[in-house]
Amino acid sequence: MRDRYSGDVMENDKDRVVLGLLNAVEQNNMATQRHMAQDLGIALGLANACLKRCINKGLIKVKQAPANRYIYYLTASGFMEKSRLTTQYIKISFNLFRHSRLQYSELLDACVSAGRNRVALLGIGELSEIVILCAREHNLEIVGVVDPTYEEDTYLGLVAVRTVDDLNAVDAYIITDLEEPQKIYDSLKVSTPNQWVLAPKMLNISKNIEE
Repeated sequence: MRDRYSGDVMENDKDRVVLGLLNAVEQNNMATQRHMAQDLGIALGLANACLKRCINKGLIKVKQAPANRYIYYLTASGFMEKSRLTTQYIKISFNLFRHSRLQYSELLDACVSAGRNRVALLGIGELSEIVILCAREHNLEIVGVVDPTYEEDTYLGLVAVRTVDDLNAVDAYIITDLEEPQKIYDSLKVSTPNQWVLAPKMLNISKNIEE
């Protein structure tokens, strides 16, 4: 079952794209649609569709420039919408932090109750930062963070390694990766089926692996 909060966040993805386009136009009104798409990390088709929607809504106006180029401008409505979406984004970010902290605190409580006091995190990013903050309120130790893409040897004062085999005496793993949490969970449960691998509900991980 999909977590309600994660569903709410997904429904705001289009708003984040629109906010990104409005910011891009304000910062560089000569930018091409391709450049906007690259800067936002989205497909060109999605950028084109959202840009057309903004123009149709009167948020952006466009003028043709020499050499078949276009100049984009934010309208008064566009500036107002940018402000509204920025405020909305801040609220969503704050709610995500609060929601994440609550769910990860519950996982840490479970570890402490089970006597699993040496915990490793799987994935470096915003979620790992939240867990590290939460851990200060619990009687356990974060022994390290595992992330194959991270190039440094330490992360926020903790040992940073590339694989789970690089850490010793781990009582439980907690998934803090946002990119491929399901893949990480499946892989670890296959390689170490008796190990504790925990994840918050918000990541929507399926724990039923077909043999």
